[in-house]
Amino acid sequence: MSKTQDFINDEEIMDLLEKGKGAEKSEIREIFAKSKEKNRLEPAETAKLLQINDEDLLEEMFSLARQIKEDVYGNRIVFFAPLYIGNNCINNCLYCGFRRDNKSIVRKTLTMEELRDEIIALENSGQKRLILVYGEHPMYDADFIVETIKTAYETKTGNGEIRRVNINAAPMDVEGYRKLKEAGIGTFQIFQETYHHETYAKIHPKGDMKSDYQWRLYGLDRALEAGIDDVGIGALFGLYDWKFEVMGLLYHTIHLEETFGGVGPHTISFPRLEPAIDTPFIQQTKYKVSDDDFKKLVAIIRLSVPYTGMILTARESPEVRRQVIPLGVSQIDAGSRIGIGGYAEAAKGYIPEKEQFHLGDIRPLDEVVREICSFGCIPSFCTADYRAGRTGDHFMALAKPGFIHNYCIPNAVLTFKEYLLDYASEETRKVGEAAIQKQLEAFEKESPARRKYVEDKLKLIEQGQRDIYV
Repeated sequence: MSKTQDFINDEEIMDLLEKGKGAEKSEIREIFAKSKEKNRLEPAETAKLLQINDEDLLEEMFSLARQIKEDVYGNRIVFFAPLYIGNNCINNCLYCGFRRDNKSIVRKTLTMEELRDEIIALENSGQKRLILVYGEHPMYDADFIVETIKTAYETKTGNGEIRRVNINAAPMDVEGYRKLKEAGIGTFQIFQETYHHETYAKIHPKGDMKSDYQWRLYGLDRALEAGIDDVGIGALFGLYDWKFEVMGLLYHTIHLEETFGGVGPHTISFPRLEPAIDTPFIQQTKYKVSDDDFKKLVAIIRLSVPYTGMILTARESPEVRRQVIPLGVSQIDAGSRIGIGGYAEAAKGYIPEKEQFHLGDIRPLDEVVREICSFGCIPSFCTADYRAGRTGDHFMALAKPGFIHNYCIPNAVLTFKEYLLDYASEETRKVGEAAIQKQLEAFEKESPARRKYVEDKLKLIEQGQRDIYV
């Protein structure tokens, strides 16, 4: 691609969205049928879904989104925690609390000793899966990130350990990504923020590292070239029209799949813009996403890319999370703190001058785990896919036809059992054991052999063994 050209064509997207307004009900239902077969949609098809206003069609779409999620990933929800390493940043993004000119925020980068304290606090709550987050600054280079990855894996307490470390950091060159790969990185995540070129230029001041739209857009191409198997994409909804951003995420997915032999993003994230200290942009934007539109975009992403993981963050309130999780979400965070050193200082609660934005759901992990059980779901702390080699094209080969849940559900049960024995409150333990029993009964109907296999592994966990997976 030339410096002035990339795979996001703003005019083409606008044209498809306009044409999508005239879709007949029969056309929409044909698109639904394609999604039901777990086939990725084309941009023109997603554009038609984005223009649905008919209440009956919306309800059909929501119902289908629930079904697709169940068919591909089963009834499990994976838990993780974000861990902010440092908030120094050389960019001045108008919407971000970490922006360079924000004098109200306390700048801090964790030492390795402080990082160990954070890891221990997370392990003591039951977390097994982290995403480490860094501001964009030369001090957070590949070598520094490698050191934090190694510290996270090496820090253990009791039965606690971190089994998968994902990364959200500035785009790198291929050599930098190779260093992360060697350190045992899980997923590398980059949010384009907005796919709309003009908006991107307005909110990322010229001359900043982040002002280079294409360097960011092709950041995950370089990661895949370096051998990182799993990558995650995302957009920050509220910067521009939400319908355009959904289209951008789909075009990004298609680009990666076409460029890397069918391997697209492992996850898609769709956070909404939230208030941050001394950052007035959220009051100025014309593109705030309503709760109703948020539900729509989640369901449409699920239908557009049926086999890709979807991450819902604790930016959202508990009520919104309850409404949205069934519509296609496969991963959530809980018990999250986004201030630097926020886990070791959890008793102090929300500290705005240390946080990038305001969280909507600050409930303890144990409470959210218990609630997920009440949805008829199994909380999962599984990290087996990466360590068993089910990544990249292998993962896609299992996810696209909907076979991945054959691994995900048993592993969810096993890791959930660990959580119940090692960390859960008495109330959560009771609810959780009932959820496991219900899942074992479901295994019985599918395959008595599977039930026996899982029950045998559960007995080993009860006897003190840990980290058992399929």
